[in-house]
Amino acid sequence: MPAENARRTVRILTWIALATGVAGGLLVAFPTVLPVGGPWVQLALGLATLVLAFRARKIGIAGIEGFDGRLSLFAALLGFLIMFFAGQVAFGILVDVANS
Repeated sequence: MPAENARRTVRILTWIALATGVAGGLLVAFPTVLPVGGPWVQLALGLATLVLAFRARKIGIAGIEGFDGRLSLFAALLGFLIMFFAGQVAFGILVDVANS
């Protein structure tokens, strides 16, 4: 992949990852906004954030000389945080369903 196409792809993937991370983070911070299926949507957003951020990092490392992936790394960390907090809530729901 030429460097200019790689830069464009990395930029798009990173910004989409940050957008999904912010949306997931807002749902984690304000869980009553989406009461039905909230943790599952949060998990999906966290997973999408991780996939997009790591894909951006992979393309950037392979296709861009001197790639500085701090923004995509921040998006990946945001995805991990979303998965952690949403996973706790989802696990609690599954335990409650299993115990009833």
